[in-house]
Amino acid sequence: MKHSLKRGFSFGLTSGIITTLGLIVGLHSGTKSRLAVIGGILIIAISDAFSDALGIHISDEFENRHSSREIWEATVSTFIFKFICALSFVVPILLFEFSIAIVFSIIWGLSILSILSYRMATSQKVNHWRVIAEHLIIASLVILLSHYIGDWISKTFC
Repeated sequence: MKHSLKRGFSFGLTSGIITTLGLIVGLHSGTKSRLAVIGGILIIAISDAFSDALGIHISDEFENRHSSREIWEATVSTFIFKFICALSFVVPILLFEFSIAIVFSIIWGLSILSILSYRMATSQKVNHWRVIAEHLIIASLVILLSHYIGDWISKTFC
């Protein structure tokens, strides 16, 4: 896979997982509203995918090391992978009972992150367990903080 596409794939997928899981867990604990969670996911899929794509675009331009084609490949692939990844979390919310859908979404996201981390570690010939653990710890921290912030908001403002 070309470097520019790999960049967009890995960044878009990772950002899609972490951002969307944080939003899902936080909104669920704060509102208990399926509608709020679905709306949040759709907003993340559009606005954050554009934001991340523009961030990659500007970062690549700022480095002044990439061709215009490489910059646009990274930009478009970041958008596509973030968008698709975020949208994938709508499926369990629509199909399952709400609290089960939240658990399923967490398992789904952490599984994708584990596979991505494993493939990256293997390609770099580094200890895959360490890489997976590092990434899962960071993702779990986001999930926990989002949950407790949602709880706090619910208790403080409702």
